[in-house]
Amino acid sequence: MADGVEEVKGKLVTIRFEAGKCIHSRGCVLGRPDVFVPNVKGEWIHPDAATPDEVAELAHNCPSGAITYSRTDGGPEESPPIVNLVRVRENGPLAFHAQLTLDGQAVFRATLCRCGQSQRKPFCDGSHTNAAFQATGEPASKTTEPLAVRNGPVTLTASENGPLVVTGNVEVVSGTGRTIDRCTRAVLCRCGGSSNKPYCDGTHRTNGFRAAAVKASE
Repeated sequence: MADGVEEVKGKLVTIRFEAGKCIHSRGCVLGRPDVFVPNVKGEWIHPDAATPDEVAELAHNCPSGAITYSRTDGGPEESPPIVNLVRVRENGPLAFHAQLTLDGQAVFRATLCRCGQSQRKPFCDGSHTNAAFQATGEPASKTTEPLAVRNGPVTLTASENGPLVVTGNVEVVSGTGRTIDRCTRAVLCRCGGSSNKPYCDGTHRTNGFRAAAVKASE
């Protein structure tokens, strides 16, 4: 394990797991408990228990990007989505699936805190559960026109003691997949106090929210 990333090499595919990004959605251990074996001591990730395509599917279904992979069988690596999405999770984080740049890293998946309580901001660490954070995953839809381009690079910048600024073509969708917004720039709440969630309404200026800035690139 290096820098909090656990890497396990199989014959045809290598799995990387970054615990600091995991939100315990449990898709991996429920979907393939032979690949990600829960509640055991020692080695718990077994790439050779599945085909490279099956490992890729598990990774793609991990909303936080905690699971990534690299293939040595000549198969395709993960690619950017056709449509950049920000999914608003009920009482939980913002789940991004896009060609992202955050904190100098290029990633395709990330779950970012919107309750204000995470100890690993801007990433979600599950604190919304203990904090009993309540925020709908089904906010009202805006009247918007379809984007001319629905993919492409997206940059995320977490402002110091302030909101998350999203720049690029994105579609904001509800937990059930309903389109909430289509935009090329959005300012999203990460203090947990906005009355217009998932958008920032300036409440961070009055509720004592503190969080370091995270630039799109260093």
